[in-house]
Amino acid sequence: MCCVIDGWRLVRGPNLLIAVAGVAAGGWIALGRLALPKLLVCAAVSGIGLGAAGNVANDLHDAEADRINHPDGARPIAAGRVTRESGHLVVWLGLLVGLGAAALVSGTQLLVGLALLTLMFIYSPGLKRAGVPGNLAVAAVAGLPPFYGALAVGRPGAGLVPWALAAWIHLGREVVKDLQDEAGDRQFGRRTLPIRLGRSRTVRVAWWLCVAFIPLAFLLPLLAGYAGFYYPVAAIAALSVVFAAHGLRRDRFARASILLKTAMVIGLAALVLGRVA
Repeated sequence: MCCVIDGWRLVRGPNLLIAVAGVAAGGWIALGRLALPKLLVCAAVSGIGLGAAGNVANDLHDAEADRINHPDGARPIAAGRVTRESGHLVVWLGLLVGLGAAALVSGTQLLVGLALLTLMFIYSPGLKRAGVPGNLAVAAVAGLPPFYGALAVGRPGAGLVPWALAAWIHLGREVVKDLQDEAGDRQFGRRTLPIRLGRSRTVRVAWWLCVAFIPLAFLLPLLAGYAGFYYPVAAIAALSVVFAAHGLRRDRFARASILLKTAMVIGLAALVLGRVA
């Protein structure tokens, strides 16, 4: 049982579920109906593989820093409960599944998958140390699943607004995570925003990212022609972001991070309802 739990934590199971939901949502938004054509299923499987590979590769590189930033043992490799060899095996299996499933969709899907992998693999050793470029890269990658799903069904344009909104909220969450990880990042020479600007200024940056998201969450879908069902559900997601911003002012970073992730899930549901309901 412990091995299963550690494996789930290793691949960041909850994040993979959100990514799969994002891919499916992107396909449904593009199609305007709830359906699971084979190409969309392949894209979702690809997302699982690519996400697992990227998450585990990140943990392999960040094991030393994770011992400081996650003393609760939430990172199995850092805690010594999963060997590095097992981690490398998961990365290779993720690569095989992720790229193989993408190739079954189309050559374009495969190229996008390769671009995703490139960003994920250079993130920890390079982009993460630079601070803001790393935040932007993670936001772009983490927000991509709806576009990935829309691309799989041949309508990539329908995934642009969901990608923009998801990337924005992920960017805010990445800044919050930098606040949580400041101790380990400082020890390992990373130039994240809390280290470059200080904690109070970084809190203000994260707060403004949250505040700016709220009008964007209504304006962009309005311009894209989303229907009325989108807006009441999106208001719930916006309320979660408001609570996250309030938590930032009180240095409740873990709470803010959870609220932003909750807003992502609710926002996905809103986007789907705005197209299929």
